[in-house]
Amino acid sequence: MELYKVSEAPTGLTPEEISAALLQSLAGRNIKKALIIPPDYTRFHSNAGYITNVYYHALTERGADVDILPALGTHVPVTETQWNSMFGDVPYDKMLVHDWRHDVVKLGEVPAEYVSSITDGLWHDGVSVEVNRRLMDESYDLIISPGQVVPHEVIGMSNHAKNIFVGVGGSEMINASHMIGAVYGMERMMGRDHTPVRMIFDYALEHFLSARPILWVLTVTTAPGGVIQTHGLFIGAGRECLTEAVKLAQQKNIDFVEHGLKKCVVYLDPAEFMSTWLGNKAVYRTRMAMADGGELLILAPGVERFGEDDQVDVLIRKYGYRGRLDTLAEFEKPENADLRENMGAAAHLIHGSSDGRFSITYAVRDISRAEIEGVGFQSADYDEVIRTYDPAKLSYGYNTVDSEEIYFIPNPALGLWIDRERFEQ
Repeated sequence: MELYKVSEAPTGLTPEEISAALLQSLAGRNIKKALIIPPDYTRFHSNAGYITNVYYHALTERGADVDILPALGTHVPVTETQWNSMFGDVPYDKMLVHDWRHDVVKLGEVPAEYVSSITDGLWHDGVSVEVNRRLMDESYDLIISPGQVVPHEVIGMSNHAKNIFVGVGGSEMINASHMIGAVYGMERMMGRDHTPVRMIFDYALEHFLSARPILWVLTVTTAPGGVIQTHGLFIGAGRECLTEAVKLAQQKNIDFVEHGLKKCVVYLDPAEFMSTWLGNKAVYRTRMAMADGGELLILAPGVERFGEDDQVDVLIRKYGYRGRLDTLAEFEKPENADLRENMGAAAHLIHGSSDGRFSITYAVRDISRAEIEGVGFQSADYDEVIRTYDPAKLSYGYNTVDSEEIYFIPNPALGLWIDRERFEQ
């Protein structure tokens, strides 16, 4: 069953249109027990919260038992306040918490020969396929995986099988996939569909989860002014729904700038971004638009730590965002077993550096200048910086501030910005 809804209206699909499509996707199904795997609060603008709410009520009204397992990946669990904001009146006690280090089962391995062939020989090891044990619980008649397709630094375009193999996957798959993406090169992948990491997930899905009753519910959204606009809804049991969603997301979520940005100012909503682990989307999503020697200023009033996970936070503080070559050199040193055992963190360090091509300044409130500079960024005081660059007074795109041209992005998680001149070359 494939069900696609694409809106021609600039404001996107209405809640009624979305709800009708979701209910249609349940037609003819006799569901006694269901598992919903939505993204967590860091993907608030996916509109997966509303989708989860509609499915939860529709299924429970039919007498089904419904569990909800947010796709945390390595993120911290959803708080009750975040839950209520995102999922509405779905009971908080229906939430199951994914433990990416312990609560998983191994299904098999993506062969080394295949991985080498799709990475141009840059990666020679196989990749273990691990998922949360609940996915293999045969008492579930239906597993619903909602989420947003949007440009992504590790895989090219997010969601679909990524929601499973990273969102509720295990440490080996998460670490390996992130490191493979970093070694292959994020700028070779961002905004594209059939990347090496995507092909690894496609392989794992086909070979190890094809018998599970997974229904993909994919959105393409934007959020001007923080208001979610769902431009497309793609529901299906196979891969085709992803292919179609990618086409629309490439239209809605990739913005070309006509020349490299000399100064880019990015705002991180404190309700969504509390760590550089998440906040570095400001780096990932703008790096293809930044001019050599440019400045990226990140307004981060809520950032108070580096890693979402305590162990990863320690690694970021120890090794810092020093660039691809420096991180790979540290990764190869025999004494740095802590970094090799956390390849996802190593990949994140590579992703979060500009490799010296442009400067990165974090303007923060709740983390010290010494700590910010200690991991390789420049530091500024948030309250001082916004006297000049007040996000409430800036408009998305080009602005002139004190005779200086800047480019302002109010939420880096919802797009990808590319210098057209560099891209065409």
